[in-house]
Amino acid sequence: MRILAACSLGGAGHFTPLVPFLAAARRQGHETLVIGPPAVGPMVEAAGYAFVAGGEPPESLIAPIRERLPLAPPHEASILGNRELFGRLAAGAMLAGMHRVCGEWAPDLVLRDPCEYASAVVAPPLGVPTAQVAISLASAEAGSIAAAAPALEEHRPGLVEEVLAMPYLTRFPASLDPSTFATTIRFGEPELIASPLPDWWDGSTAPLVYLTMGTVVAHLSSAATVYRTLLDALAPLDARVLLTVGRHFDPTGLGAVPANTHVEAWVDHADAASAADLVVCHGGSGTVFGTLAAGVPLVVVPVLGDQFDNGIRVAECGAGITLGPAPEAGGPAGDGPDEGRRVIDDGDRQRITEAVSAVLGTASYRDRAQSVAEEMRAAPGVDEVLATLLGTG
Repeated sequence: MRILAACSLGGAGHFTPLVPFLAAARRQGHETLVIGPPAVGPMVEAAGYAFVAGGEPPESLIAPIRERLPLAPPHEASILGNRELFGRLAAGAMLAGMHRVCGEWAPDLVLRDPCEYASAVVAPPLGVPTAQVAISLASAEAGSIAAAAPALEEHRPGLVEEVLAMPYLTRFPASLDPSTFATTIRFGEPELIASPLPDWWDGSTAPLVYLTMGTVVAHLSSAATVYRTLLDALAPLDARVLLTVGRHFDPTGLGAVPANTHVEAWVDHADAASAADLVVCHGGSGTVFGTLAAGVPLVVVPVLGDQFDNGIRVAECGAGITLGPAPEAGGPAGDGPDEGRRVIDDGDRQRITEAVSAVLGTASYRDRAQSVAEEMRAAPGVDEVLATLLGTG
């Protein structure tokens, strides 16, 4: 049988959740193909899967939205990201390629990144079963669909109702992520075998803090300020710090790197998380999931999108601390619909230091993270879920 995975803009966080199903399809002897914007191609091919490029909006249209997202009030940011970027621009650019692939390759199942709407437009009318593989919390996914609804209905009336009715596959456990989707299927991934990290700290046994802000922050004009703030916050601690900045950021822009810090463009998350005592991150869903799956606590420093909600959920379940949104200077705190945000800067340094110290010094955070990891491991495996979707199980 043929499984088509459809991925939208957004980098590793949008493609990685699809990979376990592609691997399961390969184990079961099925054909696989990934369709996405051209920028996703190298990532897909590096993972060992066939890729076909669809279309993507021009950078001149994407860049203004990307720069505005971290600063906009939450309601405006949701409309910009979900409706204008994913629902209208990205989906429209992908439609021609999606029609071509679904018509010529004839998949038996489509597994879609929830932000990739062209597959939802094209596949169901052809009678192709379609399921969405969550990249975020169910509440955030449902909110994204609601925000995108006017643009989706322009593609095809009734599309919103169809998307909400699709099987919703999620790696997050029920204790962390209650779901309102009618058909919610939770799955557990095979435990990854991590490789040991090089000894970048000359034999030091101090706690290891893995610091990552994902792939989107590196594209922001404020990236250097974000990284510098985090480095300065962690510099006074008795800890080893591993910072990854992504392949789109020049590390020379960091300035002087503290003595306790090693900088890399990229390190496999499983390798870093399995070695870490704490992960400090932006709160991207893939990073949060991978960290909790390894039983490691977090300090979440959100910048945009669902990262704020993810951080709140981590804090509520006791597996870490979130620092919450930073208000505009002189403006109100919080994240109400009319309140602006600012990207973190040196004014946030002390609270980051205090949060990291608190999590490293309090065993209950790690205990709770390990409890969540055990719940994840108890979910049905990906092979079982895929077989059910294909009707072969």
